Amino acid sequence: MFFLKKLISGFLMPLPIALILLCIALFFLHKKSYFKSKVFISISLLWLFLFSYSPIANRLLFPLEYSYKALKTIPQVNYIVVLGSGHKTNEHLSITSQLNTTALNRFIEAYRLYKNLPNAKLIFSGYGGKDKTSHAFMQEKLALELKIKKEDIITISKPKDTKEEALAIKELLKDEKFILVTSASYMKRAMLIFNNLNLNAIPAVTNHLTKDKADFFSRPSGFNLYKSEVAFHEYIGILWEKIKASF
Repeated sequence: MFFLKKLISGFLMPLPIALILLCIALFFLHKKSYFKSKVFISISLLWLFLFSYSPIANRLLFPLEYSYKALKTIPQVNYIVVLGSGHKTNEHLSITSQLNTTALNRFIEAYRLYKNLPNAKLIFSGYGGKDKTSHAFMQEKLALELKIKKEDIITISKPKDTKEEALAIKELLKDEKFILVTSASYMKRAMLIFNNLNLNAIPAVTNHLTKDKADFFSRPSGFNLYKSEVAFHEYIGILWEKIKASF
């Protein structure tokens, strides 16, 4: 099941689909079927243009990122959970350069909430993957450099995905309410997982990619293609979670 999910999420993305269409075009070109080759080249280029175009990319991602509002009014809770993201251990770099942009945005949102909740503790999660250091440890390292008290930090370094993170949080907090910090594009899927386990998570979204109104006269860009890929990935992930929950 896990392999199937990886296979689907790996190939059912805008760029891989465009490349597959282009490969089909090259196949027909090799067979000297020029009309079919031109058709598939045209479809490939049109496909790539559409998902690199700001109005299309924003329209795909907007419903995901604004499923939950930003947490402006901060509820009184004792725990702030920060879902894992990515990093690369490199002792020659500062900790802020070792964490990726997504991880930093999640951390900053959690830090903002923490500063407004004098009795709250921060829970960082995530394993290291191929990296020698767990993601939870890297977030803790940044927190300590920002003078957050050691006793206010809890790390959960074994979970490999959100389902394992949710199970670890359930074991730790039971039915207690907590704030859940993750990227706006990912929050809908994360809340689906946490709600399925009857966890009392209060969503705190961050790292929005669709901040501006779409410009119909904008040129296609790699960033817009990235937004489309994020949206594709999340829609597939949400569908996958619903399929799993039905069994």
